[in-house]
Amino acid sequence: MSVLQPIPTAPAEFSPAPITDEEAAAMFRAALSLFHHWDLSDDQAAMLLDLPVRTFRRWKAGDLGRIDRDGKARLSNIMGIHKALRIIFSDPHRGYAWIKAPNEAFANRSALDVMLGGELTDLMRVRRYLDAERGAW
Repeated sequence: MSVLQPIPTAPAEFSPAPITDEEAAAMFRAALSLFHHWDLSDDQAAMLLDLPVRTFRRWKAGDLGRIDRDGKARLSNIMGIHKALRIIFSDPHRGYAWIKAPNEAFANRSALDVMLGGELTDLMRVRRYLDAERGAW
């Protein structure tokens, strides 16, 4: 006769791995390409990354400095926004255009207008909206 053994059912504690400097640099390079597709000015791109425009231009030219925790979080959210748009729109150009289109969910402002509020939470708001629209998981 077999004896039943208890199976642990408590979820394992979640501990996210930090974004490495190499990963952050790769995300920055990807963001530069994305900013081009979104047709952003250097001022707008710098605002999204919370960088002085001079610093953004120096990094854009290849002299990338240290990306701090906030910068990594901003890049992660920008990549998440891009990923969600690629899932929602089969045509990438429609996703790129969506960023600047008025949206009722944002009181007829565009997602870009929301993100240009300059706070990390502004990027997170757009990402959460898109994740909800695409079904998150």
